[in-house]
Amino acid sequence: MTDTLHQIIGVHRKEPLPTRKPEWLKVKAPGGAEYLRVKATVRDRRLHTVCQEAHCPNVGECWDHGTATFMILGRVCTRNCPYCAVAHGRPPEFDPDEPARVADAVAEMKLRLAVITSVDRDDLPDFGAGIFAEVIRQIHERVPGCSVEVLVPDFQGNESSIRTVLDARPEIYDHNTETVPRLYKKARPGGRYERVMKIFRFAKSYAPHVPTKSGLILGLGETNEEVLQTMRNLRDVGVDILTLGQYLRPSDSHITLDRYVTPEEFRMFREAGMEMGYRHVESGPLVRSSYHAWQQVQAAGVPQA
Repeated sequence: MTDTLHQIIGVHRKEPLPTRKPEWLKVKAPGGAEYLRVKATVRDRRLHTVCQEAHCPNVGECWDHGTATFMILGRVCTRNCPYCAVAHGRPPEFDPDEPARVADAVAEMKLRLAVITSVDRDDLPDFGAGIFAEVIRQIHERVPGCSVEVLVPDFQGNESSIRTVLDARPEIYDHNTETVPRLYKKARPGGRYERVMKIFRFAKSYAPHVPTKSGLILGLGETNEEVLQTMRNLRDVGVDILTLGQYLRPSDSHITLDRYVTPEEFRMFREAGMEMGYRHVESGPLVRSSYHAWQQVQAAGVPQA
């Protein structure tokens, strides 16, 4: 850890938040030709993307790059995390034809990397793991050479569900930790920090060849030292790739924003993470789990078509 990082770490800021977002959080409104093409493909295939549902600030950049994160198993989550913009409630029946439609969209978009995520489906016996596995298989069959990253829910820690997804041979297995242990009850009432550690420990022991990935959102009230300790914990259970980004409050009904983390702090977190032994750390105010995912796949050593 560098001397500069020692100067930066400590308690979170206590001064009032500025009335306007910092300049480093401003992005260009989406609207390029590739963005419009991806939007039309998603609409025509009756698919959902986390890019839209979670109000991702990078939707313009990623869609202009020809990539999107598909959200399967519907758009209604069984959990109600107070930081998340995705709707919650009682989900409808899932569509068994969805894996084929996702694979068709990946083929139409000529993707070399497809990122697949979902809402939590605690109402399903396997928590949705079987649909994840079928999406992976159909993409590999329909688009040979396309890598698949799965950003999965915690499946309530069910090892059978984790095995089901890993047996389908995704190129990257991702589950977001989201925040530090102290804030789990406040920010992730349906999750358990200890469960996340067990998930990664099991995934790495069952499929050691599959790179694992996790992400944190900052600005919920954590201290920088808590972030560093969580990074160490994740590395200790074999996580290979880490993302860190700024929490942006979706609405006044969501959990309060504690602070804006500076670009300098994000750079220092990246430096610390690389010193801890991560293969890749994507750290910045606008970073989300699938931001620059194509670079993360390369850093993880996944062969590219």
